[in-house]
Amino acid sequence: MGRRGLREHIFKLLFMSGFHPEEELADQVAIYLEGVEALQKEDGEYMQKKYAGIREKMPEIDGQLNEISRGWKTSRMSRVDLNILRLAAYEIRYDPEVPEKVAANEAVEIAKKYGGEESASFINGLLGKVIRSAHNGEEDP
Repeated sequence: MGRRGLREHIFKLLFMSGFHPEEELADQVAIYLEGVEALQKEDGEYMQKKYAGIREKMPEIDGQLNEISRGWKTSRMSRVDLNILRLAAYEIRYDPEVPEKVAANEAVEIAKKYGGEESASFINGLLGKVIRSAHNGEEDP
């Protein structure tokens, strides 16, 4: 499976997480992954690892999104946009294997597919700020 497909599944896992209690998430992730057609073992492991990393860093990611967004705190964002932003912000800040521009571009493409009319431009603008803040030394060590 290609990286975009993997990202889409990670986005779906993040989105799904908002509808289940914390204690059910491991089972729900396993059920979701069982339903992915022709999933290679290494792809499943990659998705689980990145999903877990995002969930672990979510308070920091949401905090940064709240700081850089004007008038759109995470509590007011659409759940689709928020989870796309979480995935991309994680890749930008914590995954050195993914170039920043690739993370931002992939997020915009996922937003075009799953988000509303304004999602792609909203996400692109916020991710630009995430990238700039990373270059200004404001990212976590």
